[in-house]
Amino acid sequence: MSELRGVITAMATPFDPEGRVDEAAARRLAGYLVENGSHGVVVAGSTGEAATLDDREHIDLLRAVVDEIGAEATVVCGTGTNDTRHSIELTRAAADAGADAGLVVTPYYNKPNKAGIRAHFEAIAAAVPDLPLIVYNIPSRVVVNVPPADLAELAEIESVVAVKQAQNQELQQIEGMALLAGNDDGFLPTLELEGAGGILVASHLVGPQMREMWDAAQAGNLARAREIDSGLRNLYDVLSITNPIPLKAALQMSGLIPHGGLRLPLVEADDEQRAAVRAALDAIR
Repeated sequence: MSELRGVITAMATPFDPEGRVDEAAARRLAGYLVENGSHGVVVAGSTGEAATLDDREHIDLLRAVVDEIGAEATVVCGTGTNDTRHSIELTRAAADAGADAGLVVTPYYNKPNKAGIRAHFEAIAAAVPDLPLIVYNIPSRVVVNVPPADLAELAEIESVVAVKQAQNQELQQIEGMALLAGNDDGFLPTLELEGAGGILVASHLVGPQMREMWDAAQAGNLARAREIDSGLRNLYDVLSITNPIPLKAALQMSGLIPHGGLRLPLVEADDEQRAAVRAALDAIR
């Protein structure tokens, strides 16, 4: 499999004016991301509005992206839901469609306890043993946090190979797991910890800069990585407000997708949000 390292972009899902998945635009965006610094992409994650994709859209989108960039970049597919049986079905389908790994979020809404979370990951790993799994810890969205001690136990599951850690206060290396930043503002701290990289949003727009941060850190030049990071902080902040609303606006403004559309219950950026996005883009050009 491709390595789960470096700049991995949590790719937005383009929709056409009628709200259908625009696979042609997705192919173009995936190619652009790889050409502009991404080592890989995540398809159908939070940023990709996976919650509003049906299973067929989910896997058809994955197939299109794998066909476009799979020979040269890592393609991860979001396969986690709050239903273990459904997560198994999606993970199996993603493996069959050519994904390099599955990104499995901690089950949301159900609020499972520690034993339930472990059983969830064990069941998926047992059903699809050949696909590497990334634990996605994002308590701001799912309510439940998986602390480092519990992540260490999940690392005992053979195919659980990494964590996308969106709880910045708990960024730390876990034995047996690659550490991937789950937020843009956690990318530098992860590099400082000699982590594996990040699953990022701002890399849609500043991919070359974030790739330079990664390359600088690998060369031992953390001072350069910190310098680049300091110039991107405002963009991180703007993009983090109800992701992917501002991102879709920025991608449309930048000509990277033809339409900014989102699926309800998400709505397009209002005038104030668009002004903030425009100012953030202008500041980095």
